[in-house]
Amino acid sequence: MKSSPTSHFLPRRKPRVTPAASCLALPFLAAAALALSSTEVGASSHMDAPLITYDDAANTTDLYAFKTMRDGEPYLTVALAVYPFEVPGVGPNKYNFDPNVRYSIHLALGNDIARGEDTIRFNFEFDTDFKNDSTILQSYTGVVEDIGDDAQNLTQTYQVIKVRGRRFPNKNRMVLGTGIVPPNNQGIATPYYNQNDDGELPAKPGVDDEANLDRYTAQGVFELDRGYRVFAGQREDGFYGDIQAIFDLLNLRSGGPTNSFDSQSGFNVHTIVLEIPLDEIGGESQVVGVFATTLRPVVTIIPRGPRSARPRYSRFVAQVGRQGNPLFCEALVGIADKDYYNRSRPSVDPTVFRDYALAPELAALVGSAYPDNRTDLAAIFIPDMLKVDLSTAPARLTGGGNPDAGFSRLGIFGNDVLVSTVQDGFTALGQGVIPGGWPNGRRFGDDVIDIAVTALLSDLRDPDNPIINSAAGVDNVDANDSIYHKVFPYAGTPHNGRNYEANPALVRPQAPMTMMSAGPEE
Repeated sequence: MKSSPTSHFLPRRKPRVTPAASCLALPFLAAAALALSSTEVGASSHMDAPLITYDDAANTTDLYAFKTMRDGEPYLTVALAVYPFEVPGVGPNKYNFDPNVRYSIHLALGNDIARGEDTIRFNFEFDTDFKNDSTILQSYTGVVEDIGDDAQNLTQTYQVIKVRGRRFPNKNRMVLGTGIVPPNNQGIATPYYNQNDDGELPAKPGVDDEANLDRYTAQGVFELDRGYRVFAGQREDGFYGDIQAIFDLLNLRSGGPTNSFDSQSGFNVHTIVLEIPLDEIGGESQVVGVFATTLRPVVTIIPRGPRSARPRYSRFVAQVGRQGNPLFCEALVGIADKDYYNRSRPSVDPTVFRDYALAPELAALVGSAYPDNRTDLAAIFIPDMLKVDLSTAPARLTGGGNPDAGFSRLGIFGNDVLVSTVQDGFTALGQGVIPGGWPNGRRFGDDVIDIAVTALLSDLRDPDNPIINSAAGVDNVDANDSIYHKVFPYAGTPHNGRNYEANPALVRPQAPMTMMSAGPEE
């Protein structure tokens, strides 16, 4: 598949807000308050802006970034999920990556973080092939024994392309390698995803040893040039939270261990996971910014008439989706600017979006005593990227039924911290102490809703008083509905199309809860 040049002519508009002051000189987590304050955005419901809800294949749901180790070498692992609310086992057509969408994960290094520009980007370009296009059996003509075999009728392949800088993208373009997308988890046709290799049983839980990965997931991991590793395929949705209740006038439901209100329970997404050697991006003594975009051809021509030819696409592309911190667009940005957020780059954030972080409407809605003048939030979210401190030890991970010692879904609110050698951090807790998870990057398993509400209800600009008003358990969803992998590609096994339960029947609550109600601490 040919690469299309990125359009540099995104729509421009007059900003609706005026920044109070420039934040270009503020590094991530330069002071203790900045780290936790970023959590006010909350979690992703996967439908962040009006237009993108009509384009599932380009709709970015979640972005993850965290430091990992493999064979004694450090890596930055990044993951981008797209295509929300995939119901397992649909037919005859299936959910797939779109060959006409360019999926990109961007890294900002050094001064590019403050400028909101990417230093390096990784493009993922997909192609779709049918072994037999005369059959109605679009995806499977039999049991898939190995990915890409004859029984996997619809097969997607992809290239991973590294591009350095924006001025001469073709000159600075390097193909790192290719991969094959494993089949979706249909059930009988894809038994090796499921318990006892039986297509009638639920999907296998996550593992903590690569040797125990299911056959399709293991075969879907590809070694690339220069030490990179990649996976792209269907995964279970790793986000968890009671989104329905949050957007039902903030009336949360009471729950318990057997009564989860996880809005994404039982659904799958399509996920790209990339493992980046740190010596490829300047080593460990730095903080990096991470954001993601999706782009589509500017013009699509659909021919008319009997037996019409396939659509034709412009070689020029335009950005239609953007993802940084969880729910920045959805919960902070006003309706008038939501679609523009997805069409723009982080470089416009200081001009267009800063006031949304300075005075987030969400803070007032949840009754925070600190609804405005949140310079700490603006310093984190403007520009909107995940920021990952690579000078620390590897991130603590959960998964495989065996979380790392010290892991907490609440991050720093659960005493899950790391020590930086490039930032002062929360000096009241020790020199260089920073969060172990979001907003220091984001791990699979971080409870971004609980962390967010705790931060919203707090004034965290004083580094001597960093942890107050803990709101653990605020939405009564304290775990994902599936067990993550604790090894690459980390995201959990996709739900089985024959045996899954989406949004299980809810137990009627004894009494409604509000956002200000704090559940029991871990």
